[in-house]
Parts: sequence; structure tokens; C-alpha cells
Amino acid sequence: MNNPKPLCVHAKLIMQITGRSKSYAYNLLKKIKIYFNKAPHQLVTVDEYAEFHGISRDVILSYL
Repeated sequence: MNNPKPLCVHAKLIMQITGRSKSYAYNLLKKIKIYFNKAPHQLVTVDEYAEFHGISRDVILSYL
């Protein structure tokens, strides 16, 4: 059975993609949530992360 790809972006994935620190990743998640008017408890999706950075969803999924 295939493992489904995650729908949400977490700090660890941002660290892998950008090569930056954990604090950078958490700050970036906060900026994305503000950009999309999300509450602090809501998750950031792969599509939202891709749109925020202007990159393809496929690029992000290749890191998973």
C-alpha cells in the first residue's frame, strides 16, 4: 500500500527545503498564517506554502 503524502507543512520540512534553522522555520510558518489569515492553531497546507513562495507543489512534495 502506498503511503499518502502529508497535506500540511511543518517546521521540519521547511528546514529540509531551505536548509535554515528551526527558529527560521517557525517564524516563516507564522508569516504564512498571517498572509492567509489563519488562526494560530490552524495548519499550513502544502498548497499554501507553495503559493506563498511561488514554487510548484511538486517541488515541495519531492522533499517528502
